[in-house]
Amino acid sequence: MSLVETPRVEDLLRELAPQVLGTLVRRYGQFDACEDAVQEALLAAARQWADVGVPENPRSWLVTVASRRLVDDWRSESARRRREENVAVLDVRGSGPRSEQDDALTLLFLCCHPSLSVPSQLALTLRAVGGLTTAEIANALLVPETTMAQRISRAKQTIKTSDLGFDLPPEPELADRLRVVLHVLYLVFNEGYTTSSGPALRRADLTTEAIRLARMLHRFMPGEGEVAGLLALMLLTDARRAARTDADRMLIPLAEQRRDLWDTAQIEEGVALVTSTLGTVPIGPYQLQAAIAAVHDEAPSAEETDWPQILALYGVLEQVSPGPVVTLNRAVAVAMVNGPRAGLALLGTLDTDDRMVHTHRLEAVRGHLLELAGDTVAARESYQRAARMTASVPELRYLALRAARLG
Repeated sequence: MSLVETPRVEDLLRELAPQVLGTLVRRYGQFDACEDAVQEALLAAARQWADVGVPENPRSWLVTVASRRLVDDWRSESARRRREENVAVLDVRGSGPRSEQDDALTLLFLCCHPSLSVPSQLALTLRAVGGLTTAEIANALLVPETTMAQRISRAKQTIKTSDLGFDLPPEPELADRLRVVLHVLYLVFNEGYTTSSGPALRRADLTTEAIRLARMLHRFMPGEGEVAGLLALMLLTDARRAARTDADRMLIPLAEQRRDLWDTAQIEEGVALVTSTLGTVPIGPYQLQAAIAAVHDEAPSAEETDWPQILALYGVLEQVSPGPVVTLNRAVAVAMVNGPRAGLALLGTLDTDDRMVHTHRLEAVRGHLLELAGDTVAARESYQRAARMTASVPELRYLALRAARLG
C-alpha cells in the first residue's frame, strides 16, 4: 500500500464508485441491493485508506468488500441456499474478461432503460453514475426534493421487478438511450461547473467525472456527432475554470476574465472536436453549444467576441432544441448585437414560463441587461431578487455585490 492524502482518496472513490456498482450489477443483478453494498464499501474505504493507504488494486478491493456485504445479507435470509447457488453462477459468468467498454458505461445505459420514464432515467443516472445527492439532482432538474426522492425510489424498484439485463442496448434502441445519457452527463457537468447550492462555486469531482465519462463514450461511439459535441462543450467550458474567481474567491464574469489563464490545450482539443463534426454529421444541440463556446474561447478579448456569429448560432439552436434556457442565453446575444433593450424584450417572453420559477438566472440576466441599458435602479432590484433566489453562496455574493455597486 502507498500512503495518500485524504482528498486523493475522495477523488479515487468518486471515480471508482460507478465502476464498482456496474461490476456488481453485472454479476449479481439486484440494483438496489448492489448500491447499498457499494455505499458500505465506500464508507469502509474512506475510513481505512486515509489512514493506511490505498491498496494496489483499489477497484478490486471495493468489489470484494461490496460482494461480501451482499453475500452476508443473502446468507441471513431464508432462501440462503438458493441465493448462494445463484450468486455462484452469476459470479462465474460475470468474472470473465471485459472488453474495453467500462462497466460504468453499461451502467449509464442501464439507468436509461426505456422501461423507465425519462425523468426517472435522468434522476437514477445522476444518482448511480454521477454520484449527486437527491437534493443536488432536484436542483439540477428544477423539481422539489421529495418528488426527486420518490422518483429515484420508483426507478430502482422498476429495475428490480423488471429483471433488466446488464448489457448495452441493441442498435434500434441505442439512439434514444444515448440522448438521455448525453443529457445526464450534461447535467452532471453543469452541477459541477456551477454548483446549485453550498459554499463552493464548483465541484471538480463532478466536472472531472463528467468529462471522463464523455471521453469514454466518445471512444465507444466515435462517429456520433453529439457525443463529440458534448465532450467539446465540456472541454471548452472547463478551460475557463482558473479565471472564474479572484483571490478572494469572488465570481468573475466571462467578459472580465483573464484569458491568459484559460487552458489552451483544452480549447484546442475542444475546437478540433467541433471542427471535425460540424457539417459532417447531422447537427444537434451539443454541437451548436460547443460551437458557441468555441467562438467565445477563440476571441482574443471580450471586445473582439464575434457576437453576430454567436447570435446566429443561438438562432439555429432555438430551432433545433427550443427551451427557456436557450432563449435566456439568446437574449444576451441579442443585447450585444442589437442593444440591451432588444435583449430585455426577448427576456420578457420568459416571465410567464413556469420552468423558470425555480431558478435565479432569469433575474440575474435581467439585472445585467438593465445595467447595460443604464437603468441602475431596476438593475439593482433584479440583482437583489436573484440573490434571494440562489442557494449558491458564491453566486449570492456576486449578485449582492453587483447590486451594492449600483447604489
